[in-house]
Amino acid sequence: MTLFLGGSDVASLLDIDELAGALRTGFLKHDAAPPTGLRVTADLPGGATATALLPGLLAGIPAYTAKLNAKFPAALPALRGVVCLHSLDDGRLLAVLDSASLTAWRTGIAAAVATDVLAAPGAATLGIVGAGAQAELVLAALSRFRPVTRLTVFDVDAARAERFAAAHAPRPDGHAAWVAGSAREVAAVSEIVVLATWSREPLLCLADLRPGQHVTSLGADEPGKAELAADALRAATVVVDQEDLARAGGALAADGLRDLRPATLGQVLAGAHPGRRGRDELTVYAPVGLPWQDLAAAWIVYQAAVAKGRGVDLDLLA
Repeated sequence: MTLFLGGSDVASLLDIDELAGALRTGFLKHDAAPPTGLRVTADLPGGATATALLPGLLAGIPAYTAKLNAKFPAALPALRGVVCLHSLDDGRLLAVLDSASLTAWRTGIAAAVATDVLAAPGAATLGIVGAGAQAELVLAALSRFRPVTRLTVFDVDAARAERFAAAHAPRPDGHAAWVAGSAREVAAVSEIVVLATWSREPLLCLADLRPGQHVTSLGADEPGKAELAADALRAATVVVDQEDLARAGGALAADGLRDLRPATLGQVLAGAHPGRRGRDELTVYAPVGLPWQDLAAAWIVYQAAVAKGRGVDLDLLA
C-alpha cells in the first residue's frame, strides 16, 4: 500500500524543532559523504519551470525520495508537485507527499538554522523580502532560535506584505512588524535580511548593505534567478549548501564569481569553517536546496503518519 499525504498532513505532522535537528544532522552527514544526485531544471512556456531532484539519500534512513516540482510564478501556490518516498530495501513506493508544503518546510527550517548560525550574536531585527510560504516558515523557526524584536516586510504585492505584517503585529513581548516600500528600505533597518523571491535581477547590491549584517538568499535556486549583486557576494563571507550546484545554477553562477570560495553549511556546523569571524563581517547564506533535505522531512512525516493513522492508503499495483 502507498500512503498519500496532502499539505495539511505535512503541516500538522512536522515539528520545527524535530526537523531542525534532522537537518542539522543531515548537513553534517552530507558533507562527510556527499551522495551523488541529480537536480534537473527545464523551462516551460510562460516563464514556468519543471524541476526534478533525485535521489534523496541520507545515511541512517532506509528510504530515498524522488521529487518533481512545477513552478509557475503567477499561480497560487506557485509551486506544485509530489515527493515520492521509496523503500531502499525493495523500491516499494511508501508514500506520495505534497511537494509544495514539504519543500516550504524543509527550505524554511534549513534557512532558519543557517541564519541563526551565521547572524551576529544578538542580532534581532529581521527584514523579509518576499512575503510567501518560505518567509513564513523562516520567521517561525528563527523566532524559536533567537528573539526577533522587529520585523520589516516588503513584497511586490503590497497587499500580501500588509497581510504578512498584520499576521505578525505587535505583541506583548515587544515584537513589531512594519511594511517597507522596497528591498533597500528593508535592508536599511534590518540586521538580518531574508530574500525569498522569484527575482531575475539583483535586489540588493553592496551599497545597500552594511558591515555586520547577515543575508539569507533563497530565491537564486535556478539558472537565471538572482537576488544579490556580484559586488555584495564578493564582499561577504558566503556559505552555501553545496558548492557545485551553487555555481551551476545558484547565487554563484553569475559572471565574475568563479574565483569566489564559499564555505558549506556542513563545514560551519562541523567547526571546519568559522562562518562569521566577527561582528563587522557581512555574511550570506545562499542555498539551492538538496534532495536529501526532502528525504529528511518526508521520513519524519511518513513515520508520524503511520503511527497516527493519517493519510489515505491506495494500492497502486492492484
